[in-house]
Amino acid sequence: MDDTWVRAATVADVPPGTLHGVTVERTTVVLANVDGDVYALRDRCSHADFPLHDGVLQGETLECVHHGAKFDVCSGKATGFPAIRPVKSYEVDVRDGDIFIQLD
Repeated sequence: MDDTWVRAATVADVPPGTLHGVTVERTTVVLANVDGDVYALRDRCSHADFPLHDGVLQGETLECVHHGAKFDVCSGKATGFPAIRPVKSYEVDVRDGDIFIQLD
């Protein structure tokens, strides 16, 4: 494993169907657990720069509670207005109950 992979949380911190905000090496990240699969996005809405970890996760869709922007947690793609730009997504690797993300 190269040094761009960093531990972000444990699987227990992000139960299925939930969001969890963390700061990893000065980068704010929201982790999303969709049916046991964990995804990671930059924790800032591309519409108005509010934190996404306050949002609502419905399936693979994260809705920002501040203005209703929607994002696909698997890719970061904006799927609902007012957001039109994606948010950065990070590669995730789950090992021995720990969640690692790849920062670049």
